[in-house]
Amino acid sequence: MKDGKVKPSEGLDHWLVEPDGEGVRDELALAEQIMNIMEQGILVWTADGICELHNTRIFDVLELNGDDLAIGTTREEFRDRAVARGEMSAEDREGSAARIKAHQPYSFDRHLPSGRVVLTNARPARGGGYVVTFTDVTRERAAARELTRAKREAEAAQKKSQEVLEQERARQVAARQLSELDEWLQSCKSLDELYMIVTRFMERLLPGSQGELYLYSNSRDGLVGTCNWNTTDLHHHVTADSCWSLRRGRSYEYSAEGLCFLCDHVADHDHKVAVKEYLCVPIVAHGDTVGLLHIRFGGKPGGSADLQHHGDLALRCAEHIAMAIANVKLRDELHDQSIRDPLTGLYNRRYFMDALRREIGVADGGGPGFGLISFDADKFKSFNDNHGHDAGDMVLRAISEQLFTTFDPADICCRMGGEEFAVCLPGKDLDQVEAAAEAMRQDIAALQIRTAYTVLPKVTVSAGVTAYGGGGGASPNSLLKCADDALYRAKDGGRNRVCRAEWGGPAAQG
Repeated sequence: MKDGKVKPSEGLDHWLVEPDGEGVRDELALAEQIMNIMEQGILVWTADGICELHNTRIFDVLELNGDDLAIGTTREEFRDRAVARGEMSAEDREGSAARIKAHQPYSFDRHLPSGRVVLTNARPARGGGYVVTFTDVTRERAAARELTRAKREAEAAQKKSQEVLEQERARQVAARQLSELDEWLQSCKSLDELYMIVTRFMERLLPGSQGELYLYSNSRDGLVGTCNWNTTDLHHHVTADSCWSLRRGRSYEYSAEGLCFLCDHVADHDHKVAVKEYLCVPIVAHGDTVGLLHIRFGGKPGGSADLQHHGDLALRCAEHIAMAIANVKLRDELHDQSIRDPLTGLYNRRYFMDALRREIGVADGGGPGFGLISFDADKFKSFNDNHGHDAGDMVLRAISEQLFTTFDPADICCRMGGEEFAVCLPGKDLDQVEAAAEAMRQDIAALQIRTAYTVLPKVTVSAGVTAYGGGGGASPNSLLKCADDALYRAKDGGRNRVCRAEWGGPAAQG
């Protein structure tokens, strides 16, 4: 002590007091009084881990009684009691022990049985001891937890809103694309155009997917591959019982990780890569299943699509495609009904006259000419009278079927009415038309027509032919009159024969 004052040495853990220092005792009493009025609990350990000083506040802060801490208590005893009460974890004890050994500061939270949280903060003194403060941070920790919770909730809400926003954007994009798909599909004038549009749009709507569209054949004995995208794996023929979706009457989702079974049309086909997941959707229009949409996911390296993200969109695409197919087929059926003869399936008179106008326009414009055959069944009225109208209808159908066999698909065969027929042969001259008519006459004469009860008498036809090479002045009616004139000569000449007539212009036909 110098000048009657206490000399603090090496912090609060040790006091060097010179003898007979009344002032020292006063200073110590003041220091103790100051420590006791502090909000924090204070504890001083010697370098050997012995308690040499503490304030009274420590008992309130740590919820201790007089037996738990006193001058001379060892640090290990004090820490053992803390661990036993559950306010100090084994990890905190081991971690702080390592810091003490290295003479470094340490801190950790004590969780008291009452629920309060006390921050333990230790700082090393120069003599090897430690000064430890105990601060009640219950409110601060609760506020921090609440802040963390609120932050997590805010982040989750932000993430959720972002996901909803992205989903809404994706939905709007899909809706626009579906609307655009609908617009194109409704503009189709044929199934071939529809297949082209489906191929292009499915690549955009379901990126990374591969798929095919199959439609039932007219005989309904199977499905025929019509179009595909991002793959060459298009079956030419698929049976209805080879697909689970067609057998079950609803869409079928396959995932290699689920309790699922491969469709036979997938298992029987070598896709070169493992099929991890796919979707089969029946194409249903007006209650009738008309086809199958098969979409694979994950089968193409680097593919980005998957069943979970795009399954719903694939189903919506199938619905739109189904309605478009139904509309095109209905339009084709209605168009066919307007241009076809219902009994024979040949074109009707109205369509044939329009076709003649088109061919005349082509020929007058410098294009190739065409030939025309006009013929009818010989003595058909007496045939009907002797054998009945059902037998007469059978004869007309037999003649029509023979026309489909005799003539090329480009030739236009027509039933003009009753037993009268006509054929337009684009690109044929008069000699070629006459030869074609003679082949037709022979084919029809060779027909053997059977009813349920008997074989009908032999059927023959008489035909008149002409040809038009352009030059102007022709009309469908004038050309038909020219061919009909030749037909009447054939009948007058004994029937079952072909006569020809040179086109000489409208005046010559008058």
